[in-house]
Amino acid sequence: MLKESFLRYLRYEKNYSEKTIVAYGTDLSMFEAYFKAADETLDFTTVDTDVIRGWMLSLMDEGNASSSVNRKLSSLRSFYRYLLREKVVSVDPASKVRAPKKKKPLPVFVKDADMNKLLDEDPGDGFESVRDKAVIATFYETGIRRAELIGLKDGDVDLSVCQMKVTGKRNKQRIIPFGDDLKEMLQAYLSARNRCCPKECEAFFVRKDGKQMYPGLVYLLVKQNLSRVVTLKKKSPHVLRHSFATTMLNHQAGLESVKELLGHESLATTEIYTHTTFEELKKVYEQAHPRA
Repeated sequence: MLKESFLRYLRYEKNYSEKTIVAYGTDLSMFEAYFKAADETLDFTTVDTDVIRGWMLSLMDEGNASSSVNRKLSSLRSFYRYLLREKVVSVDPASKVRAPKKKKPLPVFVKDADMNKLLDEDPGDGFESVRDKAVIATFYETGIRRAELIGLKDGDVDLSVCQMKVTGKRNKQRIIPFGDDLKEMLQAYLSARNRCCPKECEAFFVRKDGKQMYPGLVYLLVKQNLSRVVTLKKKSPHVLRHSFATTMLNHQAGLESVKELLGHESLATTEIYTHTTFEELKKVYEQAHPRA
């Protein structure tokens, strides 16, 4: 009866959707089946915090995602808040149960071999092909953000010393070095730009009409180019930023150095890439070791 009155409350007082009400009912039925299997004398009013914790752990052990377990715990919390309000219980046993931490997805990145295949292709003589290759290479070889690339001005890129001045979040500026390969691509781009485009603005990367690039265009050109070499679900400028960081760490760059190059405020933000490199290391081990 308690479960049914709670679901009626959700339907008629809270105006929840039928789909949500069914989900709450399913969660409560699952919980009831769990504690009844452990002790038939228990009911919703006599279970304690340890019983709820035990259910959470059993769900995790069965392979349920932390997001799914959190949703079920949220159902219990709503249910017991309702019982507390109705004075059916005097203590909320779900209030002190900590939700399992959600597992953060690892950054998606492009492998070195795929990037080399893309960047080693001859782009042809067309302005947009030369520009697009230079944009891809700049993302991959410097790790800058999309807004930072769009905001680059001619005066920010110094080809004589192979470095660029980047304005990041909260207008913080940093200097990023780059190599001779990118220098050659940027020189080829500038040559094509000076041949084909009117000078409409100070932006370094421009459209064919000489105007500054915009976020949607940059996203589209990255997606189209990456689609030629990878089957990743995500094919965005940020994937190339992830690829830069992962490649640097895979080739023994220090975490602090990568943090500075990426313009991260905290080292903790950069540390996510160490998990990515470790996952790659595990794959190599599993493929190479006979007893893996």
